[in-house]
Amino acid sequence: MIKVGSAAKAIVSAFAAGTASLAVAMGDSVIETGEWVTIGLAVLGALGITYVVPNAAQSEQRQR
Repeated sequence: MIKVGSAAKAIVSAFAAGTASLAVAMGDSVIETGEWVTIGLAVLGALGITYVVPNAAQSEQRQR
């Protein structure tokens, strides 16, 4: 079963990567085929990599 934390962080990172790629592609107000491919690869890469990498284990709280 998919853990919500893993899926949520993957979706957020894919959205961020897609939005950043789209913002760069819109620099000249025209999106060409190669730029759509780049946006798609950024989204898929972020989804895949972020979903596979596990969350860090919680560390102990420091004493002040």
